[in-house]
Amino acid sequence: MKVVKDSSIRPPSLFRLNEVTWVFQEIVNTYGIPTYKEVNPGVFAIVTFPFLFGIMFGDIGHGFVLFLVGALLCLFEDVIKKKAPGMAGILGIRYIFLLMGLFATYAGLI
Repeated sequence: MKVVKDSSIRPPSLFRLNEVTWVFQEIVNTYGIPTYKEVNPGVFAIVTFPFLFGIMFGDIGHGFVLFLVGALLCLFEDVIKKKAPGMAGILGIRYIFLLMGLFATYAGLI
């Protein structure tokens, strides 16, 4: 059996995701999926994307409202899933709302 070392078939990339990292990986994937043996930029996007949003937005009031929306979505996740199953899609972005609101409030405070 002959083994071919140079093949045009690329091995797949596997990123283990959870509820927090899923939305940030989706943002990275819109610009391009990292290839095999590349560093996953989704991990860095967890902090840098909300921080840069906070710097651009930089408003205490609106940032706090965004933070409250994210916090309420995180706190009442079970209630939303049970009482309004059609709203369960918005739960995927609760952590990005929370972080973007936190950094926007922080940048506005500074």
